[in-house]
Amino acid sequence: MSDVTPRPALHRRSFLKYTGALGAAAAVSTTLSACSSGPESTNDSDGGGEGGSLETLTAVIGYGNDGSWDPTQTASAFAMAANHHIYEGLLDTDPITREPYAALATEIPADLNATSWKFTLRAGATWHDGEPVTADDVVFTFARILDPDTTTLVKGFFASWLKEVNKTGATSVELVLKFPFPDGAPRLTLAKIMPKHIYGKPGAWDDAAAGKAVGSGPYRQTAHTPKSNTTFEAFTPYNGPRKAAFKKMNWLTIVDAAPRVAKISGAGPGAQIVDNIPYANIAQLEKDGRKVEGGAGMNHLFLLFNTARKPFDDVRVRQALHYAIDRDKMIQAGLKGHGRPATSFLNEDNPSYRKASPDYAHDPAKAKALLAEAGVKGLKINLMSVNVSWVVDCLPTIKASWDAIGVETTLDPQETTAVFTKLDQKKDYQVVAGASNPNQFGLDADLVMHYNYAPDNIWMGYARWSGSSEAKRLFRLMDQATREPDAEKKKRMTQEYLDVVAENVVIYPVVHNELMTAWDPKKLDGIRAQPYPGINLLQAKSAS
Repeated sequence: MSDVTPRPALHRRSFLKYTGALGAAAAVSTTLSACSSGPESTNDSDGGGEGGSLETLTAVIGYGNDGSWDPTQTASAFAMAANHHIYEGLLDTDPITREPYAALATEIPADLNATSWKFTLRAGATWHDGEPVTADDVVFTFARILDPDTTTLVKGFFASWLKEVNKTGATSVELVLKFPFPDGAPRLTLAKIMPKHIYGKPGAWDDAAAGKAVGSGPYRQTAHTPKSNTTFEAFTPYNGPRKAAFKKMNWLTIVDAAPRVAKISGAGPGAQIVDNIPYANIAQLEKDGRKVEGGAGMNHLFLLFNTARKPFDDVRVRQALHYAIDRDKMIQAGLKGHGRPATSFLNEDNPSYRKASPDYAHDPAKAKALLAEAGVKGLKINLMSVNVSWVVDCLPTIKASWDAIGVETTLDPQETTAVFTKLDQKKDYQVVAGASNPNQFGLDADLVMHYNYAPDNIWMGYARWSGSSEAKRLFRLMDQATREPDAEKKKRMTQEYLDVVAENVVIYPVVHNELMTAWDPKKLDGIRAQPYPGINLLQAKSAS
């Protein structure tokens, strides 16, 4: 594999078409054919009675299953969660700590500061069609990721530091790095190894996007019906580290909150686990005997400014609008207490977090002064927003806060796809409110920031900011931090450029909030609520 020019960002509509941008996946409607004979019963929820073994687990995912399932391309919460059960990386990561563990490979390289990582594949690893996993499959997968002529989402997480991947034996490979980059180890879970004999055929990548999933993981996909459900069964020959605990799984896609919550409610729930639980339903579900827990992480409401349109090209105006927002009121009224004011682009639990300067604590007087300094009077804003329910609940606080400083505000919530279609078509806009969660991909700050900020990043295209002198300065600082081998120095450099991000507030969080998951503790054990969309059942089991 030849060297490639670093392109550490996302590049194309297809990424956001499957809604990685919103942290809630698959908001776009597609006409995809099922990849098998059709769905299993959506009511097949329990293979055992009270206290018995749960043979068929029914889960409800609050996001669509009709986005791309191609592991190199998808940002769909449903597909990404499912793919973690179907495919394996050389290394995979714990869903909460994100610490890497050996998955398809036999061990983690001893020296992650080296520029050569060697891996041997697990003996006896097979694809779900019975064919053996080989080094050719690994090289094939990374060839797609690093191909300079193929645009994939995960390329942005690898191309800046990974030079090439070479076969060193029938079941061994070497990853050659451009410079020491230990943070790359947990990212290997984003490079799900795919069978060359299946996905190397003409048109196979379209099949992958449409939902065809053949991996080497503990669960095999048995049926996929877009907008309805996806089913799985335990893959008996699997000999890896995290074996299937359930004979079958049936994952339903229910985007509307009321019917989703109904599935986990009452004395005889039709599902054992449901994600994306509205805050207003927590108390009743707990009364019903369900366990409800939240994951506090990077999930956030952000503001995106069109810097090509006056007066939003003036940083003072962008700052003023952030200072004006009463975040504490938003957390109480819109999030029912399940959130924190954003004090940096990163959430407070991120290892690289440091309170940013400036900190946009509620200061309407300062907001008015900044607008006056910028010479802005009588500003009217149409706030275009996605219609994600918790975001919509937060919008009245933004309007009240902006109206209070003399900015006449009109709220304009729309379907997610409508918002991003307009952005992709370069339609004129002023400010967008949306939701995002880069923690779907990982925790490290370099990954998170390159998801939103980089010269050829799709988000920067939306903001129309990357050509500015401040943007160019930021990108230089980010590149320097990426290449810094010393972990503590890298952290300081990252915190310094996060201040640049905070000063410019081109795309910037307002609040970070919790994502809630509910499950039936009489049926399930070993569940941990994720701070990002989806579920992970690789360490779950039937309750004893």
